[in-house]
Amino acid sequence: MAAGLGLFMAGALLALVLPGSELFLVFRWTGLLLLAVAGVRGRSLTYWIFLAMLLGFELGIDRPDFAVRLRVLGDIFLRLIKVIVAPLILGTLVTGIAAHGDLKKVGRIGLKSLIYFEVITTIALFLGIGAINLTRAGEGVHLPRPAQDQPAAPTAAFEWDDFLLHVFPENIAKAVGDNQILQVAVFAVLFGIALTLVPEKTRQPMLALAESLAQTMFKFTNIVMYYAPIGVGAAMAYTVGHMGISVLLPLGKLVLTAYGALLAFLLVVLLPVALLARIPLARFLTFVAEPATIAFATSTSEAALPRAIESMEEFGVPRQIVAFVIPAGYSFNLDGSTLYLALASIFVAQTAGMHMSWPEQLLMVFTLMLTSKGIAGVPRAVPVVLLATASTFHLPTEPIFIILGVDALIDMARTSVNVIGNCLASAVIARWEGELRPALSENFDT
Repeated sequence: MAAGLGLFMAGALLALVLPGSELFLVFRWTGLLLLAVAGVRGRSLTYWIFLAMLLGFELGIDRPDFAVRLRVLGDIFLRLIKVIVAPLILGTLVTGIAAHGDLKKVGRIGLKSLIYFEVITTIALFLGIGAINLTRAGEGVHLPRPAQDQPAAPTAAFEWDDFLLHVFPENIAKAVGDNQILQVAVFAVLFGIALTLVPEKTRQPMLALAESLAQTMFKFTNIVMYYAPIGVGAAMAYTVGHMGISVLLPLGKLVLTAYGALLAFLLVVLLPVALLARIPLARFLTFVAEPATIAFATSTSEAALPRAIESMEEFGVPRQIVAFVIPAGYSFNLDGSTLYLALASIFVAQTAGMHMSWPEQLLMVFTLMLTSKGIAGVPRAVPVVLLATASTFHLPTEPIFIILGVDALIDMARTSVNVIGNCLASAVIARWEGELRPALSENFDT
């Protein structure tokens, strides 16, 4: 495994220094072959997903036309995952609330979760602002004007009252069909509360149905995960093949700033939070690795949600906590997306040569605290919110259309941070409640 990874990295780095040599191509493919041989010896699913990402990256570079045609394999994986999400949340959340029947506890968990979400996402906003002011990645970048057929910016920003109304479902079947996670979660909470108020004789059949649904969807997830390496590899191949490497050159500083800020957020914010909450880091990283890897390759938080819920329950977070915190976090705790919104907004101003004072930047932060909550359930919503922010603060929209070329690459990292942040949030709330248990595997061994 070490030899394979070393050969692949050496081939990739040397190709940057001396492009055009076929020898480095042989290095990379030999490294991938060695990694595949190492994987035959009982490696985990996470290992195969990681290997598939490397293979997809290589195909995207070497055979971009072929890689783009692999999109259908990635889309199949995303569809299989999306069909799991709503039934899984419905079953786990109803079971978690109705099986215990403590409505005060549900309210307490909800209040603690919202406080935690708001504190962490606000820190993420300030970190994004600080990172882009430190690197000034937008200064000196000369970008061409967009084509005439480029889509126009939205005329109105996300409104808080519209988002609040959108939280509540008008039709549960429609909410499930549209895969509206937050609406399904709100219905499940209210349904679970109502179930606790009916007599025991009436409650048990419905509770048994919800428990059976949750367990079945966990098994469904395990089946779909066997296909994950193919789906993840195909998604990576399509992203690299479609985007290409040349688009990164003029915006490389923005990409490095975004990745550096996201890494700093993990180390400076989430790591101390985990230590303060006494979360066992090594064990947490083991359980969060697979959903984070899936999120990175697919750039879709939904693709990682079923595995994230299952992994954190195995980690030791009680079902009534993990089934509430993680779905709610998909609307209120998108740390990576929130950080990038702040960073990209200032980048646009820098590219246009506009100077924003600190009071103006702080006003933008507080505006993003509200508008960033409206990105849940909207595909590729970060650029849309970015356009709305530009309209609100009279920023030019031309640079936004240009940075969409590297948005897919940055989206991979920020989506992984979103998933890691929500998994950690469930563990922190469980510790806060005094209910974080040892991993289920450890219980089994003992």
